[in-house]
Amino acid sequence: MSMGVAGVLNRIQQLQGQLGLTPVNPAPGTISTNGAVPGTSSFASALASANGQAGAMSLNSRATGQNVVDAAKKYLGTPYVFGSTDPDKGLDCSALVQRAYGDLGIKVPRLSHQQAKAGEPVANLAQAKPGDILAFDSPVDHVAIYLGDNKMIAAPKPGDQVKIQSVYEKPTHIRRVVADPSSVAGGNPTAAVRPASLQNGSLNGVPYGDLFVKAGNRYGVSPKLLAAVAKVESSYNPGAVSKAGAQGLMQLMPSTARGLGVKNSFDPEQAINGGAKLLARNLREFKSLPLALAAYNAGGGAVHKYGGIPPFSETQAYVPKVQKALAALGG
Repeated sequence: MSMGVAGVLNRIQQLQGQLGLTPVNPAPGTISTNGAVPGTSSFASALASANGQAGAMSLNSRATGQNVVDAAKKYLGTPYVFGSTDPDKGLDCSALVQRAYGDLGIKVPRLSHQQAKAGEPVANLAQAKPGDILAFDSPVDHVAIYLGDNKMIAAPKPGDQVKIQSVYEKPTHIRRVVADPSSVAGGNPTAAVRPASLQNGSLNGVPYGDLFVKAGNRYGVSPKLLAAVAKVESSYNPGAVSKAGAQGLMQLMPSTARGLGVKNSFDPEQAINGGAKLLARNLREFKSLPLALAAYNAGGGAVHKYGGIPPFSETQAYVPKVQKALAALGG
């Protein structure tokens, strides 16, 4: 997209007004100016108001960043067509972003410079999460959706198509429109399962603290929660083996480890990543910290079967143990 996108769209509206044509209805999620004519003071006022609303947009908790990524990936291969919001014809960069969010029922503004004010700011790429909007240049003339691992999905330019590419330059703005599901106020997962970047304190002095932080940020699980689970499971012993055959720091059963992609449960980093992946999955599924912990100990099937924490003495004792260890870590 080029610098003149907003100007081009405004000029089209001006010409429509001069010719007596009915303006085209804005695409879902576009900022409304309540029929004000471009070029007038009422239009400027309405646009300023709309831009203010866009900048003040609060985080949406109905969807996750991964939902946004999955929605955007549906348009891979769609040709770039400047000004088009119809995927059957093509999309430009901001239309792709608007479409991906719109498919989840989330309204974002139409133009790239407006999208650069949506949601809430993210300090830098290191703190960005999948689904965040990346905006480039000043004034903003291009946007994309972050995928993680320094990758993004975008509609780059005329003659190209929607594709995945590396984040080739530092974004000038990063915006988060969907809240991390574990940090939603009032949600069952509670603040205890927020990513490390959203928590106070650190894991200084905790064995493998740097690995808990790294895995927590990667999978969106509190590093303190991971450390608490490891404390209860193995007392931070990477060589631990239970009577049932669970292995390593996070006490993963061999079959569970394989399903999580862990090749060696006795390797602390692999074990912690596997535990983080399992806990993140449980939190998404049960939306409750106690139930997620119960599923970690007894399996998700048992939690579903009994409609809560299973009546197993080990599991009944396990959940409060982990919560107590979490509290001791300041979580």
